[in-house]
Amino acid sequence: MAESGATGRALSVYMGRTAAARIAAEGWEPSLFSLLLGASGGPKWFVLSQLDRVLFGDFLQRSEAPLSTLGSSIGAWRNACLGVADPAAAIARLERGYLYQHYATPPGPAEVSAASARILGETLGPRGAAEVVANPRIHSHIVTARGRGAAGARSGPVLATAMGAAALGNTVDRRLLRLAFQRVVFHSGAGHLPGLSLADFQTCYAPLTERNLGAALHASGAIPFVLRGERDIAGAPPGQYWDGGIIDYHFDLAQYRGDGLILYPHFRPGITPGWFDKFLPWRTRPLRRQTVDHLVLLCPSADFVADLPRGKIPDRGDFTRLAHEERVRYWEQCVARSQALAEEFTDLIGGGDPLAGVTLI
Repeated sequence: MAESGATGRALSVYMGRTAAARIAAEGWEPSLFSLLLGASGGPKWFVLSQLDRVLFGDFLQRSEAPLSTLGSSIGAWRNACLGVADPAAAIARLERGYLYQHYATPPGPAEVSAASARILGETLGPRGAAEVVANPRIHSHIVTARGRGAAGARSGPVLATAMGAAALGNTVDRRLLRLAFQRVVFHSGAGHLPGLSLADFQTCYAPLTERNLGAALHASGAIPFVLRGERDIAGAPPGQYWDGGIIDYHFDLAQYRGDGLILYPHFRPGITPGWFDKFLPWRTRPLRRQTVDHLVLLCPSADFVADLPRGKIPDRGDFTRLAHEERVRYWEQCVARSQALAEEFTDLIGGGDPLAGVTLI
């Protein structure tokens, strides 16, 4: 095994020891995977969009084995595409809708929420909600954060105070976030994720229906003060629902105890558990300090990122730091470059050595 990214590759592949042993013995067999993870990150996803088309439209379609998905924010939106009849087409619609959104003046939460709802509607299409909810093989799990106490306010100084208090408490101990937020997971199929323990944050499970899928997805990406969030989602505890990334930005991989492998197309080889942890460098854990033996993580290499326009992957700050035409051109270039990740993954799974270039965690 070689160090991924060390030879000019676009795609870095990281594997836990169990994952590497099984893939070495059985090859890239999609039925080995029981869980697909999708992280928060907004437009960071554009460096994965072409890889997602291969994963969702081809690789994961080669198996009839059940597969659970777990995602927050854009990760939940991407994963929902896997549950529709034509996942690759849905991913293409999501890419188009998100990339070309435009606001004449700096938008408020109502305008951004309306645009998000439109993007989701176009992505899923007229039958998408029914297809995701009833999919017999893809069991969807969408993470949201239900505000508790003052964090349940819709906006204004009360919510701002609650967010500040939550950030301060999180600095002391991540577990203190449960004073302000409860994890609510909307799910299709039987419910709880096989092998994943989400016992913290007073986790509540609510069934997905055609009626509440759009609201659950919208809430999962609803950053306070940027979007309006969702109030009293049907079939779930009453209250205000916010971005699932507040609790599960990249997820705590140590919570996994399953037998199947985890497939994680991600933006980088590091895990930041919650959104507030972005501002606490000691909370971001490199993969070498993870203990998930069943993990297979795919991400752009450092060389790939350095060679992108502006030397970085897209992020939400691009909306304010770049003019519309400049942002669109930059994001289009990143999407086009991401084809290299898809091509290298295709070569890897079809090649003679299933561990070529893989980094062992």
